[in-house]
Amino acid sequence: MGLFNFIQGVGRRLGLGTTATAAEAEKEPAPTPPSADMLQQEVNRLGLNAAGVTMKVEEGTVVLEGARGMDPAEHEKLVLALGNVAGISAVDDRTQGAPQPEATFYTVKKGDTLSAIAKAHLGNANAYMKIFEANTPMLEHPDRIYPGQVLRIPKD
Repeated sequence: MGLFNFIQGVGRRLGLGTTATAAEAEKEPAPTPPSADMLQQEVNRLGLNAAGVTMKVEEGTVVLEGARGMDPAEHEKLVLALGNVAGISAVDDRTQGAPQPEATFYTVKKGDTLSAIAKAHLGNANAYMKIFEANTPMLEHPDRIYPGQVLRIPKD
């Protein structure tokens, strides 16, 4: 899939159980990148499939390698789950056989709602549940998104 950039200080803080917003991230230094073991625990907590994929962390970038055995939507969720962790600035997807993304990625801005994002990208504010479902289990509730978070916008 390639290289995906994220805001390093924004996202779930592994080991602390909280999520930092972009405003909070500006007030404090970027967190130390988590270890590959901590990222694997997060993937397991979310119930995501990472079969055949190995990961390592190099200066805030998660490097994914191996031959993946999952569909494109699952793989996109894996990339987003890893990138939306505080301390991670990019995900470098070097996996074998990675097809082109079937969805687009959107970075949440201040004041955004899933309904507004759905209207802008899918043409219907009531389609917000499609975006929510495309981002579960990373999203736990449709009203809980934060600036700087990267979301998967499925094709209609």
